[in-house]
Amino acid sequence: MEFTNEMKLELKAISENESFARMVIAAFTASLNPTLEELGDVKTAVSEAVTNAIIHGYEGNRQGVIRMHGYIKGKILHIVIEDDGVGIPDIARAMTPLYTSKPELERSGMGFSFMEAFMDELTVESEAGAGTKVMMKKIIGLENKYE
Repeated sequence: MEFTNEMKLELKAISENESFARMVIAAFTASLNPTLEELGDVKTAVSEAVTNAIIHGYEGNRQGVIRMHGYIKGKILHIVIEDDGVGIPDIARAMTPLYTSKPELERSGMGFSFMEAFMDELTVESEAGAGTKVMMKKIIGLENKYE
């Protein structure tokens, strides 16, 4: 199936760009006529993924780049957030609720849990020293959830 729509964005890995990423994904998703709840879910998941890349992937290195790729197939929104940061040595552990590798920064350890809860599908690929790729899907429209 061909994409109905597609966008790509590169952002500098700074906290100021987290809200920009939320706005961009909201505007991109609008063509699917999402409910306010669906839109909030997507924005929250993107916010968590971008924040993880900034804080954990680049560990505050303001020179890092975060790539966001969004595409639509039918009523399914696909989002990929990718960085070239330090990577995740143990993905299963990182995805455990309340686990954080940065407790000194008072992180809640709920980023991946929120992404899983708010999106219909979440896949994480990472390798220590080689960056992280977070892939998420959200079905927009209840009538599509049971097909």
